[in-house]
Amino acid sequence: MSSQPPPAGRPNPSLRERFHAMRNLPPFLRQVWAASPALALSSLGLRVLRAFLPILMLYVGKLIIDEAVRLVALDLAFDSMDAAWRGGLLDRLLWLLGIEFALAIASDLLGRAVAYAESLLSELFTNATSVRLMEHAATLDLEDFEDPELQDRLDRARRQTMGRMNLMGQLAGQLQDAITVASFAVGLLVYAPWLILLLAVALVPAFIGEAHFNAMNYSLNFQWTPERRQLEYVRQTGASVETAKEVKIFGLHRFLIERYRGLADRFFRANRALARRRAIWGTLLAALGTLGYYVAYAYIAWRTVRGDFSIGDLTFLAGSFRRLRQLLEGLLTGFSQVAGQALYLDDLFSFFAVEPEIRSPPRPAPFPKPIVRGFVFENVGFRYPDAERWAVRRLDFELRAGEVLALVGENGAGKTTVVKLLARLYDPDEGRILLDGRDLREYDPDALRANTGVIFQDFVRYHLTAGENIGVGRVDAMDDEARVRDAARRAMADEVIAALPGGYDQLVGRRFRSGVDLSGGQWQKIAIARAYMRDAQVMILDEPTAALDARSEFEVFRRFKELSERRTAVLISHRFSSVRMADRILVLDQGLLEASGTHTELMAQGGRYAELFELQAAGYR
Repeated sequence: MSSQPPPAGRPNPSLRERFHAMRNLPPFLRQVWAASPALALSSLGLRVLRAFLPILMLYVGKLIIDEAVRLVALDLAFDSMDAAWRGGLLDRLLWLLGIEFALAIASDLLGRAVAYAESLLSELFTNATSVRLMEHAATLDLEDFEDPELQDRLDRARRQTMGRMNLMGQLAGQLQDAITVASFAVGLLVYAPWLILLLAVALVPAFIGEAHFNAMNYSLNFQWTPERRQLEYVRQTGASVETAKEVKIFGLHRFLIERYRGLADRFFRANRALARRRAIWGTLLAALGTLGYYVAYAYIAWRTVRGDFSIGDLTFLAGSFRRLRQLLEGLLTGFSQVAGQALYLDDLFSFFAVEPEIRSPPRPAPFPKPIVRGFVFENVGFRYPDAERWAVRRLDFELRAGEVLALVGENGAGKTTVVKLLARLYDPDEGRILLDGRDLREYDPDALRANTGVIFQDFVRYHLTAGENIGVGRVDAMDDEARVRDAARRAMADEVIAALPGGYDQLVGRRFRSGVDLSGGQWQKIAIARAYMRDAQVMILDEPTAALDARSEFEVFRRFKELSERRTAVLISHRFSSVRMADRILVLDQGLLEASGTHTELMAQGGRYAELFELQAAGYR
């Protein structure tokens, strides 16, 4: 592992690319504003007020020192503090001290108010952006989620949703510091304008260095996105309830730990090398800014010794210059960091820019209710993205309204692909699919899917209550208890749920403490109930009974046949004793339609179907 070369990815962004990434700031700020205009405005206003406090406090400090020096010069011999107080000579000094104290309290209060407002705004922004991320993901095609590159982009977008809110604080802080810099600069311009130019020139190298290393850090994180996902996958595989049995039985923990260590070590060493270079060059470049500061400090001290400045002026100028140096350094560094953050925003907004290919036409045709003729596949071909082999090709067949059609074939024959095309999770690359004489593309995909109930072999096990697991089949009717119970009865899941401690309100799955885990067969019955919950015109069962014994599967399909009256239905199963009850059977082989007919007709033909049926039947003898 450790000897492998670093992963390839985006090269170190150029200066032009970094500045170009700043285009992401306006839409980002619009999102922040949309999260809560009141909090955004409050935070901004509080920061503007706080920006003027440093110069005010430093100037009041100068007045305090000048007043103290003046009192010392008077050579007043006060017997006690009480006598000095009654004499009124300390009044101005005390007033100045009181003003500085009030300014210090105001600065602290404003700082806490800003932190409070921005912490609330951060939560609202994160929540709103997470919702937008999920909403946009819901619009994307299945093809997008099966694309590793888009998976990397989605992973980066998720991290930016959680990690970019501090950018708003940085931008607001930049504005606050810019106002403070302007106030200090006005003060310094009165005394020695060239000092500001000296300081700015001295800080430029540090700014360039910081910008360079921010870009390199982004490039490193971008390049390592696939490895980050691998790290997360290995971590979850090595410590999750879903994989615990096999990990223990096969003794995989050592293999997984070594895989994790290898990846983590490579990533650590890449980060360490970058951090080392950044620390060395950062120190050298920052030294130039320090040199500029002390040249200016020596000049101010000399002018004070010569009598041009008072002690208060010396304190004010030295403090202003020191603070101005810190602020300018922070502004330049902050600008570089903002540019770096804007590069990260590219990951978020580029994900939002991904557009689905499968979408509703401007004026969709009304979905037929009921379906009258059914579906027709005309010379349909489909190939998965980046795949050389066609998943299905030259498919010509009908799925008549009210018919139960079975798809059989060996693994990889294209059965599930046909189902995905039927539900328009994909569009054909060749040919077309008609529904009641119209191309499926003429209908709204949401209307098609609302009338289609599908349970795939890799159905989802939701860590929700048993009732909710069924109710997700039709979310708008999830609270319809009678409908949920009827769907459970149809799928023979009612007996499973009756045995649970909490019945339909019982949390299922092991993810949460009060959850009760189910067997594979029990999960499948609940998943099948989910399809019945939809009460759709088209019902599709794609190997949903793989975890059931032969008798249970036969009973499920027998009931499916009964409940599919006046419905168009498709079922896929490797058990030929179950599919024989279908009205018609399609035999697929390597994506091509090899034969079709009833069980009796296919057995009489003596082709692949008869061969596979006899092989399976022999296993039960």
